Amino acid sequence: MNAPRTLFDKLWNSHTIANLPGSADLLQVDRNLMHELTGVEAVRVLEARHLPVSNPELTFATLDHVISTRPGRQAGDADWSTTMVDTLREQMAQHAIPLFDIGTEGRQGIVHVIGPELGLSLPGTLIVCADSHTCTHGALGALAFGIGSTELVHVLATQTVRQKKPKTMRIRFKGSVAEGVTAKDMILYVIGALGAGAGTGYAVEFAGEAVEALSMEARLTLCNLTIELGAKFGFVAPDETTFVYLRGRPYAPQGASFEAALEDWRRLPTDDGAHFDREVEIDAAAIAVQVTWGTSPEHVIAIDAAVPDPGNESDPARREALQRALDYMGVHAGQHLDELAVDRVFIGSCTNSRIEDLQAAARIVAGHHVAEGVTAWVVPGSLSVAREAEAQGLAQIFRTAGFEWREPGCSMCVGANGDVVGRGERCVSTSNRNFVGRQGPGARTHLASPAVAAASALAGHIAAPTSSYAGAPS
Repeated sequence: MNAPRTLFDKLWNSHTIANLPGSADLLQVDRNLMHELTGVEAVRVLEARHLPVSNPELTFATLDHVISTRPGRQAGDADWSTTMVDTLREQMAQHAIPLFDIGTEGRQGIVHVIGPELGLSLPGTLIVCADSHTCTHGALGALAFGIGSTELVHVLATQTVRQKKPKTMRIRFKGSVAEGVTAKDMILYVIGALGAGAGTGYAVEFAGEAVEALSMEARLTLCNLTIELGAKFGFVAPDETTFVYLRGRPYAPQGASFEAALEDWRRLPTDDGAHFDREVEIDAAAIAVQVTWGTSPEHVIAIDAAVPDPGNESDPARREALQRALDYMGVHAGQHLDELAVDRVFIGSCTNSRIEDLQAAARIVAGHHVAEGVTAWVVPGSLSVAREAEAQGLAQIFRTAGFEWREPGCSMCVGANGDVVGRGERCVSTSNRNFVGRQGPGARTHLASPAVAAASALAGHIAAPTSSYAGAPS
């Protein structure tokens, strides 16, 4: 009898073409996703070597990282970003690579949003992108991971990638989360509990009752921050939630082909008794609404908890690092986060810019107004999300409340096109990174869910979604 296998082993083995020297494997790539920030230079290198694109029909490009999100945009907001956008347009046309531009049937958007919503991301596939948050697509039961620019050139030329097989970890969420606790809170809690390096060298499968209860969009959020745990690979076993989500998507199999695909997809989940190199169990009921206080996603606490004291840390190097984070963020040990006034709120990014995220924020915002002195933006993850939000009246709710409604793109998450938080300003952001300078030089970023971001915009300080808001009724 065959030994029980994990989902990861099934995905890896089914894509292995050859075992290479140095404990690496050559893997077949099913989907190569590209954006302008890393794609332009990779194509230039390919052309300089006089190499053709091996399978242009398996590469899909979008404009997201440096495309303007200003209403009415056509390219970037600066000469350099406009040049990059226009160059990618020319390159994709020359190499016959599909490009989801701002005029392509509403399909432009953040690469990790449009992949799933178009059905490009499918269970059992191997997906790469020169972007670290490619682990997002693992939520559909795909082997998805970020690659470097040199690897991207190799993928374009050969439709393969060289990779060392990591160890396996399963993080099982036991029981159910409390009302108001989101997938963003779940993954931030895990990173805080285990540490930002706990996943290094592992492929992480998320499992358990609390994960099974998540919607497909929430699972995408969960897997999105796997890289912030230190792991390149994060995934959830495909199930009926996955299959219902994918049925009818433009690039998903259709009709009888979809039914045939289901037979294969249902065989992907981890077998009973399969071995993991590390098992972690999380009590889902213990997870509260989370907000980061420092300069790493692991610097996170429950929204009603006090900022930790570095003096309680026994390791001198870690103690010093925690103190530097406090100093940079302008907070002090023992402080409560609701004491911190907010200058900006950003609802967007590949983590939390899908329709369910906007619905959650709009429920908080409806009937209220952004507090005086707060600049608040909503940046939908795709044109499809934007149109759905407009059809549901969400966009108008945000506008009436004093939010700026932007066009799809990465925007303030990466600080492109001047979409930055000012030096010393404090921002509650639904994005995935709160590193020093991530949202602009001197910016102070607090990661949180869309509901917390919305509540904070109304209150004028970091606030739980159940707080009463200082903002005047709209």
